[in-house]
Amino acid sequence: MSSTDLALMAHLLRRAGFGATRGDLESYTSRSYEQVVDDLLHPERFPEIDEDVLNRYYSGLNSWEPISVYSGAWIYRMINTRRPLQEKMALFWHHIFATGFHKSEHTPSLVRQIDTFRSNGFSNMRDILLDLSRDPAMIDWLDNEENHKHEINENFGRELLELFSMGVGNYTEDDIKAASRAFTGWTFRQPIPIYPFGHHIAEFVYLEDDHDDSEKTFLGHTGRFNGEDIIDIVVRQPATANFICRHLYNFFVADEPQVPAWQVVPPQDPAAIETLTRAYIESDGEIGSVLKALFRSEFFKQARGKKVKSPTEIVVGAAKLAGVQRFPDPGLTELGEAAAVMGQFLYNAPTVEGWHTGKEWVDGGTLNERVNFAVNLVADATQPGIQEIIEGVRGSGAPLSPGEFVDRCLDQAGALEVSESTRSAMVHSAESAGELRFDGETGQASSHVVQMLQLIVSSTEYQFA
Repeated sequence: MSSTDLALMAHLLRRAGFGATRGDLESYTSRSYEQVVDDLLHPERFPEIDEDVLNRYYSGLNSWEPISVYSGAWIYRMINTRRPLQEKMALFWHHIFATGFHKSEHTPSLVRQIDTFRSNGFSNMRDILLDLSRDPAMIDWLDNEENHKHEINENFGRELLELFSMGVGNYTEDDIKAASRAFTGWTFRQPIPIYPFGHHIAEFVYLEDDHDDSEKTFLGHTGRFNGEDIIDIVVRQPATANFICRHLYNFFVADEPQVPAWQVVPPQDPAAIETLTRAYIESDGEIGSVLKALFRSEFFKQARGKKVKSPTEIVVGAAKLAGVQRFPDPGLTELGEAAAVMGQFLYNAPTVEGWHTGKEWVDGGTLNERVNFAVNLVADATQPGIQEIIEGVRGSGAPLSPGEFVDRCLDQAGALEVSESTRSAMVHSAESAGELRFDGETGQASSHVVQMLQLIVSSTEYQFA
């Protein structure tokens, strides 16, 4: 296989997943790029993670109590899944349809919401928004249980238009009021408290007697609208197509400014957004069709190193590289906690805007956490992923020049690409390390490779996808 094929596949799997080992890449490149994209978009072709194994080793997953255990369990899925894009899309929707434990304090609802994103993440935008509108975690997050026939609460109606579909500037305050009235009566049955009665799920309930069935005017349409009618109108709006496609571009292709700026700052690649928007419109809002157009496009294939990795991507990517948590080992919760320290506490978004992305992921403190986490993880030469890399670098055991050694380490670490200046610094470090022979003591080979891996994960390029 050519290095070009490997590099392109590595790029795809960093964006449509959480990175890949050298062995993963060899498996993926046995198929064409187009076939891999098709498989990624059809996760049902591959088995799911065995939840029973996780539950046996982490009893906290049976108690619904500690959300940190569930964030660790989600990261375990990301590390081991054979359905990487399914997990990546669940994370995508978690970014946009943000909810947080710090308000609801109801783990079952938050966990089930992510399960919903897994099941509908590639589906029609109408179905996605309809499921969201009936989701107890979202209803609670935006107070729609307080939205009554004779006393409307505008929180959900406002965010449905502002953050979930159309974006600021494409609707009026009267449209917000009409949408909010249409969603009166959409609530949930309050679950029995977790203690002492057990583990109870909140269920969606539609209270017809609490629904405002009067005539409403919304985005130029008039009728006795219910929530379904509002969503039908919303998903057909060109503004919705543009807004969702810009979100997809920002998440999968290249960092855009933060959402509040979108009203005044145009996309950096209007032609790319137009391509994605066309796919949305032609498919009647099928997100899978938009993703297919995105991953097959030249603008995606050329957009390498254009995104700052999220904390979750840093944690999962480094864990896959080192080969940790291929089986539920002690310390699983520490991975979720590490992402939280870097600024992304899964299941616990800071605000209704979700997380700010791109360069806002990184400051003096979080950069230190990101680098230290990855450096410490690859420092253990006994980890299976590091052992595989050592053997790959060793090859036939023939001596390697410093340049050959660096290139082989980069290749074995997942076909990583770095700038010439970064590579030169790595070569200089390899020259300083002494003789690079891999036909003698294993310890010397391991030490050389581990030190180089630590340089790789400390590089500027490693912070980008």
